[in-house]
This record gives sequence, C-alpha cells and structure tokens, in this order.
Amino acid sequence: MNNVMALFAFAVFLGFLGILVWHVPRLDLIGVVSVTVALAGWDLIQNLRGKHR
Repeated sequence: MNNVMALFAFAVFLGFLGILVWHVPRLDLIGVVSVTVALAGWDLIQNLRGKHR
C-alpha cells in the first residue's frame, strides 16, 4: 500500500510540475524542474527497492 501511495504522490508531483512548465515555458525553469524530477525519481526508486541506510 505504501508503494501505491508513493507512486500516486509522484504522479501528482509530476502533474503539478508539468502544468507549471506548460504555463511558464522558460528554459531555466525547465532545467530546475528536470533536476527536481530526477532527484525525486531517484529517491522514489531507492525507496521502492527497500534499500534504507
């Protein structure tokens, strides 16, 4: 159940940032959003694998 909620939260996060980039198509904003999504995606993958330090 936690994995489902994590995936749902990530999808909502992507939707919000997608709308932001759609309405404000600036190159610097796209760069920041890309890095943010990459970091959040990496964290999601690590948590779904279950590797906790």
